[in-house]
Amino acid sequence: MPVISSASGQKASSFCFGTMQFGGTSSDAESAAVFEQCRAHAINFFDCAFGYNNGTSETLLGGFIAPERENLIVTTKCAHPGGSGRANILAQFDTSRKRLATDYIDVYFLHRWDDTVPLEETFDALAGLVQAGHVRHLGVSNFSAWQTMKALAVAAKMGLRIDVLQPMYSLIKRQAEVEILPMAKAEDMAVTPYSPLGGGVLTGKYLSGNSGRITTDNAYAARYAPDWMAQTAADLSTLAADIGVLAITLAVAWVARNPTITAPIISGRNPGQLAPSLAAMSYEMSDEIYARVSALSPTPPPATDRLEEA
Repeated sequence: MPVISSASGQKASSFCFGTMQFGGTSSDAESAAVFEQCRAHAINFFDCAFGYNNGTSETLLGGFIAPERENLIVTTKCAHPGGSGRANILAQFDTSRKRLATDYIDVYFLHRWDDTVPLEETFDALAGLVQAGHVRHLGVSNFSAWQTMKALAVAAKMGLRIDVLQPMYSLIKRQAEVEILPMAKAEDMAVTPYSPLGGGVLTGKYLSGNSGRITTDNAYAARYAPDWMAQTAADLSTLAADIGVLAITLAVAWVARNPTITAPIISGRNPGQLAPSLAAMSYEMSDEIYARVSALSPTPPPATDRLEEA
């Protein structure tokens, strides 16, 4: 697995903090507080994107990282919105660099697959950024396994590597186990999955009728609509209570426990909301508890659908 480190040589922390709430559901003051909370827990790995909150997330993160930029690992993403064409990638990189107040990005992701632009054009643009020293590692987010393999092949022709993969992964979104995680292991890629709490479903808050993305965002509502997901959340809460661990901590620790995972991306609107996820950093999940948690949701069938091999 490639070593992701800061410019000063500090290895990436075992957890990454996702800044999608900066400047959105998190106020400026709350954003600053959770950043400092992360640093107090030795997190040096921060994930962002061009499109988060119309750029406010990048701008706030840029201010927070300035005093110790070389000791931190900062990611951002391009090609959403606007696609993976050369002009859009270069324009978004320039804007992101200015917002983040940095001359380089540690990990630069393609945010989504774009089948309207040849991969050769996309990676030619990225090659220029890497060769100029503006990008230290390349990554892809939300790519399927076959899309990633196509991208790897084109990147290799240009002397590039894709070092980091960012899929969705949680106890109620386990599709990555079928091909994405095995591919990442085989191709020696780091994996930093997002949404370990399943859009908030695994916190248990929706079981009590509380509001959140599922109740306010149609896309999230559709993503987590199946009834079995709510049942898994209920069962996780019961198990967590039985063993004296918060369901949030258990859900995040379950993702981190997978040996293919480099660093789960955690987040929180404020320090109180973030604390249970941070607790997963020090929670040692036994094989028994890992098996019990895993059994709460369906294991996806193998890629060939030969169920006898599952």
